[in-house]
Amino acid sequence: MSAETDLIKLYSGRILALAADMPRTERLAAPTATAKRRAPLCGSTVTVDLKIEDGIVTDYAQDVKACALGQASAAILGKVIVGLSVAEIQTGRDALHAMLKSDGPVPAAPFAELEVLQPAKDYKNRHASIMLAFDATLDAISETQATA
Repeated sequence: MSAETDLIKLYSGRILALAADMPRTERLAAPTATAKRRAPLCGSTVTVDLKIEDGIVTDYAQDVKACALGQASAAILGKVIVGLSVAEIQTGRDALHAMLKSDGPVPAAPFAELEVLQPAKDYKNRHASIMLAFDATLDAISETQATA
């Protein structure tokens, strides 16, 4: 396959559709915590606001300035995060990381849709952007735990 064909495969219609339909883009008025992450290689950034009660995310917002792959990952996270525990989010993040870095399996529900990002495992320079929303979210959660 040529490099151009590989890129077309990488930026599939499903990825572009996810990127175009980003949920939870309105910032929260009074978040429990906010965190911002930046991928140094590409300059992508994700800022998240969240509300968390008793270890469960009760509200979430994201400002995503990333490539379509980073946007797709953030869109999937944004669709499922409310109602999840900190442990479930960490498990999803770790499974995504393993899928990209060590040919791990597709993350389990509620993150199974991350399967769409499997072709990106061969593009290491895109991994940081794909991980941004999860990492920023866990940073925000850590902030809430540090002040509790």
